[in-house]
Amino acid sequence: MILVAMVALLVSHGQEEGKGMDKVEQAILGAGCFWCVEAVFERLDGVVSVEAGYAGGTVPNPTYEQVCTGETGHAEVARITFDPKKISYRRILEVYWEAHDPTTLNRQGADAGTQYRSVIFYDGKSQKTEAERSLKEAQKSFDKPIVTKIEPAPAFYKAENYHQEYFKNHPDAPYCRFVIKPKLEKLKLMK
Repeated sequence: MILVAMVALLVSHGQEEGKGMDKVEQAILGAGCFWCVEAVFERLDGVVSVEAGYAGGTVPNPTYEQVCTGETGHAEVARITFDPKKISYRRILEVYWEAHDPTTLNRQGADAGTQYRSVIFYDGKSQKTEAERSLKEAQKSFDKPIVTKIEPAPAFYKAENYHQEYFKNHPDAPYCRFVIKPKLEKLKLMK
């Protein structure tokens, strides 16, 4: 009985705290390794949080090891929670196109496989419309056709804790030094 009361208290407390949370929106984007995507978007003013995770596959609650096989159908993605009064979904997508090569199928740099595909998972009609508009606009900047898929947002599965804030926690790891840091410098996001 005490456990039930504690759960009820936590739920009601969370609802009261979350009253202002209807002011944030989320975007789920796949653009290669989620460490890169997370490092890019967590530096943007107006982004509240970024979580590395998996989406778009058939296996519930997948592990990193399962996703790496390419057999789950999941993409490595980042779930970006943002304040639309400070940064628009349109701006999120503009950065998205700049932050990766959307013309390579199932590959970003040395990372190859369906788990590294370029994908926008939209939440609702307005995000779908904006994503489609944004893709058409971005295509003008690329010589090759954009292969990014635009799909309804599926279940999102948060990646293991050691993947969260990877660049922040491991700035001297080889992948961070040779892949993420140059990307941030190119985008003028290195702080």
